[in-house]
Amino acid sequence: MNSRLLATLLLALAAAPAALHAADAKPAEKTDAIQRHPLRGVITAVVTDQSALRVKHEEIPGVMHAMTMQFKVDAATLKAAKVGDAITGLMSRQGNAWVLEDVKPAAKPAK
Repeated sequence: MNSRLLATLLLALAAAPAALHAADAKPAEKTDAIQRHPLRGVITAVVTDQSALRVKHEEIPGVMHAMTMQFKVDAATLKAAKVGDAITGLMSRQGNAWVLEDVKPAAKPAK
C-alpha cells in the first residue's frame, strides 16, 4: 500500500467518530415562529370559495395601518361569520396568505 493512500485512510478513520456523533445530533429547533398580532375589526365579506373573511380592521400599532384586507380562516369560523359582525382575532402571515385565528365576537369599534 502506498504511503499517501495509507495516510488518507488513517485521516478518514480518525474523523469517523466525529462524523458519527454529528449524525446522531438532533436538528436545530426552528426559530422562525409565526408572529401573531391582535386584530380588531368588522367583517365586510364572507368569501366562502376562498375560505376567507374580508375584514375592515383597526390599526395594528407597529405592524400596519387600519385597512380592509382578506384573511384565511378555518371552516368553523367561516361558517359562523356574518357580514357586519365585530370581531377580534390574531393575525399572522403564513407563507403567501394572511391568516386570522382565534376569532371571537367583539363590540363594534368606534368609527
